[in-house]
Formats: sequence, structure tokens, C-alpha cells
Amino acid sequence: MTTTAQQPLNSGFGAASTAEEVIKGIDLTGKVAIVTGGYSGIGLETARVLRAAGAEIVVPARDVERARTALKAVPGAEVEYLDLLDPASIDTFAEKFLASGRPLHLLVNNAGIMATPPARDARGYEAQFAINHLGHFQLTTGLWPALVAAKGARVVVLSSRGIRFAGVDFDDLNFEYRTYEPFLAYGQSKTANALFAVEVDRRGKEHGIRAFAVHPGLIIDTGLVKHIDPAMLQAAGALDSAGEPIRDPERQMKTVQQGAATTVWCATSPRLDGLGGVYCENADITPLVAPENEAAWATGDTIPGVLPRAVDPEAAARLWEVSERLTA
Repeated sequence: MTTTAQQPLNSGFGAASTAEEVIKGIDLTGKVAIVTGGYSGIGLETARVLRAAGAEIVVPARDVERARTALKAVPGAEVEYLDLLDPASIDTFAEKFLASGRPLHLLVNNAGIMATPPARDARGYEAQFAINHLGHFQLTTGLWPALVAAKGARVVVLSSRGIRFAGVDFDDLNFEYRTYEPFLAYGQSKTANALFAVEVDRRGKEHGIRAFAVHPGLIIDTGLVKHIDPAMLQAAGALDSAGEPIRDPERQMKTVQQGAATTVWCATSPRLDGLGGVYCENADITPLVAPENEAAWATGDTIPGVLPRAVDPEAAARLWEVSERLTA
């Protein structure tokens, strides 16, 4: 296994930094950004902060009216229909954006689901893998000409510390031969997200496209954890006895504003010029987890880092080829 160069930059930011703090002084006037899931949780905060810095914002949404209501807080944001479980809608969205003639400077693949009951898309693919990875794969490749046209684009892919639950099982991506486990499927999809950023960067850098994977932290109040038993979250120390979120950025338990920080930093920081294909957290590139520390990393929440399997270029290239076949 080979890996990407996971060398922290000592960015000056940290676990408690907010999206507003990391973008301070950066002007995005004339830039165009697409943020999936940009109408709730950290996606909405990402869209709001990028828009405040001057970017044009396009938010693809399955529930267009809900998105328009939420985005009243982001004046000027555009909403277009897109369902990541519906391949035809992904193609339609991408074709409409390309027809507008605009370059795409920032693509934030933020939307996702977590630990859901068993479900499949219209093609029969497991839903977490389909929404979190395959839908974004199809969207990114569909928008590729606009990313090239930007002559300096960034793609940010939301991964998660959930990579600890599973790698990508290329022999059974859709749980046809093994028992479906919600967190196993989630872990596979989040590892796929991290690997996708590695291969987007490899294929895109000659065209000025750089890509980054992000662990935003554990943000309880976004709706992402709606399928998880609150008792489990209390046992994990994420909720207090009254059922309220515990905030402890050093343990990755963040506010929405803190959770959006690494996404915004990866999308905009000049410190990342000329870099890409790396996994980031706490508004910095995070180090590789050493083999002797993997057990402690997987069971704790204070040790930063990314597992080597999630940034393995060979696995990333294989995933791209498989994803091309699955979305053809």
C-alpha cells in the first residue's frame, strides 16, 4: 500500500476554529461554488460563509421548497433540483449547469446520510454508498468540464472519522453476500469519499483541479444522526443526561460553525495552493495514523489522523474504475 503525503501545515487554526475565522480576509468575488446539502447543517453554514465572501452559490436539493426556505439566510443563493439517488436528475443538473457557460471554482460534496436502515437506489445499489459516494462521483464527473474551465478549481469531499468502521469491500459493495450493518455501510461510504478525493486530485491536477477530503467532526444537531439511538449517543459521551449535545472540540464534538471550518479552509485557503489529494481535519492536513496507534485512534476521539487505507492511491484508482462501471 502506498499513501498520500499527509503532512500537517501548522495552519494556525484548530479544532475550535469556525468557518468565519478560517475564511477571514479571503475574497471570492467572481468565483462560483456548488454545495450539495447546502441547505441544512454544516452545508448551510458552508454556503452562507462562501456567499458572504463573495462567491456565487448553487445548492442542488431534492426538496427544493425546503431548500429555498432555509437559504433565505443566504441571499442570492440559487437552488436547483437534484436527487443523489436518481442518476437522471444528476445528469440533468450537470447538463444545465454546463449550459450556463459558467466555470466551477468550488465543488463541495457535502450531502450525506449516516447509519440508515437497509435501502437501495433504483439501480439496486446500497443507499449509503449510492448517496455518499456514487451520486457525488457522477456529479463530479458530469461537472468536470466546468471545473477545468475554472483554471484553478477545488473539490472538497466530506468524509468522516467513520472510516474506522470499514474499508471498501470491492467484492461486496452492496451487501449482497454479507449481513447489512448500518455503521459498516457508513464506514465503507466514508472511506470511499476519502479515496475519491485522492483520485480526483490525481486526474485533475494537470487541469488545475485539486481535491481534499474532510473530517468535519461530530456535529450532533444537523439531522445526520437521526437514525442513531440517542441512548447510544449518550453512552458515547456525545449527549448529556438531558439529551443536549456536548461541545468539546478537542474530542471532535463541534458546533455547526466549527464543523464547517475544515470544509471552508480546504475550499479557500491559499496555504493549500499547489497541494491536494490529502485528508484534512481541524482546518489542517492531518497525519497518517501509525500502525501501532491504530487501535487507540479507532477507539478514541482525541488523536488526529487518517488511516492509510483511506488515502491509498491504488485503492483510489480501483474505486474510480468501479464507480465508472456502476454509473455508466
